[in-house]
Amino acid sequence: MFEQIGTVLAEVLNGCGQVRARVPVRGNSYRRGRCESVFWRKTNWREVQRILLAAKRYERIERRPGKRNGPLGPVAIELLEYLVNVVDFETGRLEPSIDTMAHRLKRSRDAVVRGLANLRRHGFLDWIRRYEPTGNEGRGPQVRQATNAYRLSLSERARQLLGWRGDPPPLPEDVEHAGEVRAAELETYEKSLSLEKWALSAFGDTPLGRAYARLGRNIERESVRRAESRSESIKPAPE
Repeated sequence: MFEQIGTVLAEVLNGCGQVRARVPVRGNSYRRGRCESVFWRKTNWREVQRILLAAKRYERIERRPGKRNGPLGPVAIELLEYLVNVVDFETGRLEPSIDTMAHRLKRSRDAVVRGLANLRRHGFLDWIRRYEPTGNEGRGPQVRQATNAYRLSLSERARQLLGWRGDPPPLPEDVEHAGEVRAAELETYEKSLSLEKWALSAFGDTPLGRAYARLGRNIERESVRRAESRSESIKPAPE
């Protein structure tokens, strides 16, 4: 069981804080927050859909004659469908608990554990175990097991099975059109902003944003002053 707690070696390493000590967490666990930045990687909708498509194709092609399921199994495919919909594209962050996945898919924890293992065994998923401090002072465990950090992947075998069909289907026309409308609205809104407000919108209320805002404000003031000077210079002389 993934949540079974055992005793492991008694030394905490530097770097990512890998546990090899006699503490109540599983072996080869890393301290939460220490190494996710090098484990997770940025992704996008197209890439995760390629992984899902490859898994479904792999499941079908690798199924042995007379067998009902392929090497992954239906629960693994359901898990992958769930994971590609909850991964953070910008950071690759993916850390649902087994209980959460079991609840969402309405599957037993054992079925989820087996499905995850199949995805990992065939190259569609990887993960690292993690632990975190309990905050206890004095007696009691000082650390506890945390949720795994997951990362979607695509094995070379699965990539080859995709062939020229590897690109996922295009976005529906209504979704694509909605995106174009939002982009046009955003462009119109940005053009309506003053230089000062545009700088704060683009860079936020940060030292850099405030510096650009001051620069924009000075430019606009200078532009207004010059416009007023030109207007006064072309006024007709009084009779």
